[in-house]
Amino acid sequence: MIGHELGGRYQVIERIGGGGMALVYRAHDILLNRNVAIKVLRNQFVHDEEFIRRFRREAQSAASLSHPNVVSIYDVGQEEDVHYIVMEYVEGKNLNEIIKERAPLQVDESVRIASQICDALDHAHQNQIIHRDIKPHNILIGRNGRVKVTDFGIARAVTSTTITQTGSVVGSVHYFSPEHAKGVTTGEKSDLYSLGIVLYQMLTGVLPFLGESPISVALKHLQEEFEEPRLINPLIPQSVENVILKSMRKNPEERYQSAKQMLQDLETCLLPERRSEAKAVFHDDDDEDRTRIIPAIKPLQRGLGSRSGGEDRMRSVDDDPPPVSGKRKWGRPVLWISLTLVVLIAMAGVVWYFNSKLSVDEVAVPDVTGITFEAAKAELEKVGLLAEEPPVLKYNPNVEENIVWEQSKKDTMVKEGTHIILTVGTAKTLPKLPDVSGKSYEDAVKELAALGIARDRINQDPRFSEDFDSGKVISSEPAPLAEFDPETVTVNLIVSKGKESIEMPGLLGMTEKEAKAAIEKAGLVLDEIKEEPSFTYEQGKVTKQWAYEKGDLVPPGEKITIYLSTGYPPEALEYTFPVPVAPAADGKRSQIRIVFADARNEGENQEWGTRTIGKSQILSVNLVLAPNKDGMVSVYRDGEFLETYPVTYVDVKNNNVQVPEPPVQTQTPAPTVTPTEPPVEPTIEPEILPPGSGEGGDTGTEEPATGFVPSQGSETKLIAAANGYGNNNGKGKAKGKGNHK
Repeated sequence: MIGHELGGRYQVIERIGGGGMALVYRAHDILLNRNVAIKVLRNQFVHDEEFIRRFRREAQSAASLSHPNVVSIYDVGQEEDVHYIVMEYVEGKNLNEIIKERAPLQVDESVRIASQICDALDHAHQNQIIHRDIKPHNILIGRNGRVKVTDFGIARAVTSTTITQTGSVVGSVHYFSPEHAKGVTTGEKSDLYSLGIVLYQMLTGVLPFLGESPISVALKHLQEEFEEPRLINPLIPQSVENVILKSMRKNPEERYQSAKQMLQDLETCLLPERRSEAKAVFHDDDDEDRTRIIPAIKPLQRGLGSRSGGEDRMRSVDDDPPPVSGKRKWGRPVLWISLTLVVLIAMAGVVWYFNSKLSVDEVAVPDVTGITFEAAKAELEKVGLLAEEPPVLKYNPNVEENIVWEQSKKDTMVKEGTHIILTVGTAKTLPKLPDVSGKSYEDAVKELAALGIARDRINQDPRFSEDFDSGKVISSEPAPLAEFDPETVTVNLIVSKGKESIEMPGLLGMTEKEAKAAIEKAGLVLDEIKEEPSFTYEQGKVTKQWAYEKGDLVPPGEKITIYLSTGYPPEALEYTFPVPVAPAADGKRSQIRIVFADARNEGENQEWGTRTIGKSQILSVNLVLAPNKDGMVSVYRDGEFLETYPVTYVDVKNNNVQVPEPPVQTQTPAPTVTPTEPPVEPTIEPEILPPGSGEGGDTGTEEPATGFVPSQGSETKLIAAANGYGNNNGKGKAKGKGNHK
C-alpha cells in the first residue's frame, strides 16, 4: 500500500497505526497539497456486502460531524477491493502513548482532556452518532494540546455475521460498558461509561478491570466492583472521583443522562467549593447485575391422598417442615451442625490458601536498559519478575536494534511475578520513494518536500529526451519505490530538456558551397536552393535561410532551404555621385568624412570613408537606387556637418541630377613681394584621372581631384558619368572629362 496512489490524488507515505478492523496510513493529498490520514479496511471485510453498505453509510454520517474536537472526514472512496476513508491528519500522539509515558496525569490535565472528549461526544450524540469504541487509542492529542476524537461510526458497521463468526463482541474489552459486554443494544450512556474508564486510567495509570482473558474482563464489567480511584491516587479530589463513580455505574439509568450533563459536571468539578464535596452514594437494590443470595429450591413428594393428585411439588427449604416421627426429631439438627462445621473448615482453608497466595514478597526492579531483550528477560527472571512478551518495538536513533532502551518500571519495589514492559530498539521504518516521472519539476519537488526531504537535497539533472516534454521529470535517483531516509537522502531528478537540438549556424553572405558545408557540419540537411534578387548581397551569395535563423535550436537532421542572390533587381540603377570638397582654408589640410544611404542598406547610413585633403577636389560615391529607394550623401569637414545631397531614382533615370557646388573656402592673403621682374603666369594643364581614382576611404591620403584645377580667369565644365557599381566603402569606377577654354 505504501507508495500507492489512491483515488488518483492520495499518495500513501507510511503506516501510522491500525486495529482489528482497519489500517491507518499517512498520505499526501496531491490536489490540495496537504497531509491526510487514510483508514483502509482489512481484507477480511471487503467481500461482506452488508458490511460495505453500512460502512459507507456510517462513514458518511461521521462526515456530517463538524466539531473542533472531532477528526474531520474529508472523503470516502473505493479502488477495486480497497475501501478507504480520508480524514484529517493530526500531528501528535494518541492518549494511550501519553498514559504509558507519564501516567498518572495531573488532575487538571485529565479533566481538561475528558471535557473535550465529552464535548465531542455531545456533538455526536446530538447527530445520532454513537461511537461505541471510546478508548485512549482513539483519542489524539495534537501538538497544540487540542484533543481530537477519531473512529466515529466504524464500530457500528460490524454485521451480525461477523459477530457470530468471531464469537465475540467487537470493541476493546477493557473499555466495554456492561450492556456492551452482554451484547445488547448500546447507546449514548455506553460512550459515557467508556469515557469514565478513560478518565480513571488517566488519573491512576491502571485499568479498573483486568483479567486473563477477554471473557473474564467482560464478566468483571458485569459482576464486580472496581477499586475506587482515590484508593490508588489520593491526590484525586472527591468531586472528580464522583464523576468517575457516576459515569461507571453498571446500571445505565444511574449514569449521566447525557454527555452534556457529564460535561457540565466536568467543567465545575475543580471549582474550590466542590473539591471537598461528599462522596456520591448509590443504591444497588434495583441493580439486576449485582451478586445475590437466592434460597435453594428442592422437590417435595406429596402423599397419594393429596388434592394435588400425586403431583410432584417444588417448595422452598424455608417452608414449614412436615410432621416427622420422634425418631427423626434429633437427626436434622445434627445434620445441620455437621454441615456448618464442614463449611467453616472449608472456608478457613480457602482463607489460608488465598492468604498464602496473596502474600507476595516485594522485590526491587533492576535496570535492564542497554542490553538485549533476551538478556533483560533473564535479569528480570532472576529476581522473580517477568518481561512482557512481545516487547514494544520502537525506533530510537541512538539505540541499536534489539537493545532495550526503556522499561515501564525502574528503581522501585514491586510484587514478585509482576510483568515489566520493555521497549526494544528496532530498525527504522523507511518510506519508499514515490514515482514522480511525468510530473513537472516544481510539482515533484513539492511532493518530495512533503515527505520530509529538504529542498537543498533535491537536485536537477537536465537531459535530452525523445519521450518527455521539456521540464518534465524523466526518472529519479534513487529509483521509485526504493526505501529512503528523509533526513539524509539526496534525490537527483532527471529532468527533460526536450528533444536534443543543434544551434543553427548563420549562412547569410556565404556562397552555395560554403553554406552547404556549414549545414552538413551542423548535422542538418540542405533541402532546397532558391534564387532571388538582392540589393544587399552580391550575386551567388546567400540572402536568406529558412526555416531557422542563426542561433535557433534545431532538431538533428532538420531540412534547411537557402536563397542565393541573382544580383540587383532589373529596375535598379547604379550611379556614381560626384562630391566636391575643399579644405577649410586655402593652403591648409582638412579631414573630409562622407556618409551615404541607398537601396542596399534600406535607407540606413553607411560610412563611405574619410580623406585628408589640402586642396579642392571631387570625390566619387557609388550609389544603387530603386524606384522606391532613393539615395543620400552627407559631408562632414573636420568633424562639422557641411551638407546633405539627396539623390532620387527619378532624377538619375531622367539624367537630371543636380551637381553640387564646391564648398566655400577661406582665402589666405598672399605675402607682399617686391618683384624684380614681371611675374610669369603658369599654364596649368588639366589633370586626367585614371579609372577608379578618387575611390576608397583611406585616411590621410590626398587624392587628385576629378577633372582639372583651372587657372585664373578660366571656366570649368565637369561631366561625370556612372560606370559600374560600388560597395559600402565607396569603391567603384568613375570617369571625368575637362575642357579648358
